[in-house]
Amino acid sequence: MEVVFPAGFPGNCFIREATIVSVLLKSNLGAIPLLGRGKVRDLYSVGNDLLLVASDRISAFDHVLGSGIPGKGKILTQISLFWFDLLQDIVPNHLIATRVADFPAELHPYADQLEGRSMLVKRAQMFPVECVARGYLAGSGWKEYQQARTVCGIALPEGLLDGSQLPQAIFTPATKSQDGEHDENIAFDGVVKVIGEADAAELRRLTLALYNRAAAHAEKCGLILADTKFEFGRTDQGIVLGDEVLTPDSSRFWDAKLWKPGGAQASFDKQFVRDYLEAIRWNKQAPAPALPDDVVERTQAKYLEAYRLLTGSALVL
Repeated sequence: MEVVFPAGFPGNCFIREATIVSVLLKSNLGAIPLLGRGKVRDLYSVGNDLLLVASDRISAFDHVLGSGIPGKGKILTQISLFWFDLLQDIVPNHLIATRVADFPAELHPYADQLEGRSMLVKRAQMFPVECVARGYLAGSGWKEYQQARTVCGIALPEGLLDGSQLPQAIFTPATKSQDGEHDENIAFDGVVKVIGEADAAELRRLTLALYNRAAAHAEKCGLILADTKFEFGRTDQGIVLGDEVLTPDSSRFWDAKLWKPGGAQASFDKQFVRDYLEAIRWNKQAPAPALPDDVVERTQAKYLEAYRLLTGSALVL
């Protein structure tokens, strides 16, 4: 079957069982001012507000890959919206509107790129701190624990394994490195030096409150929320929760039934992508390779399953 797409069609397409799902690799909103493109999100200026557009790009080992995951941006956005609603009594968020019909008129012509994957949000002065909460030992936390029995300077008990549950959730912040690619773990005192004692204490309180609420919900869904990161900003109304929230891109969700400390856990993220890249012995240097269809499809299925389990409903792309 030959499929012909119109000139200027964004991204590429994924064909499965005669169903065509568009892949948005790069948004193009004409004269709307583009402020920047991250690994996944494109950021636009819309009057006094901002527009976040979640693309279908996927990154691994600090590189954006040559192919995307169909509908990934929509899945991540809809998961974030679920959490923003569930957590809004703990801290306000930056959301203004999520339906294109409610966006300013100049955005309406781009509905095919924006619907379901974009958020109109308030501008905020973002804190230069990644607010990480950990309830389980994994990733960089596990690496530090092996060396010093601490995570971000917080002493932990002896005998923990990769994937062990911690006695209680801990606040393990990070700052962005100068190259903008790696987070660097810091102790709480380091946060105080960057933003002041009062704000540091408030971000720690909010981070742990949000994590504990989200972890309790995940547990009801058969999932373990091992760790996650939040980003906060300040507006005229005070501190708000921003960016994305509790998606498989910013959080470790594990299958509770299969959880077994002592190694890698069954997760709901882009592990299929990482495994493939390791298998082909990619040198982790640009240009990043494209992904075969089976890896794309399995990764998409994991993101969709995470949405279904967390929200209790299926997402139709």
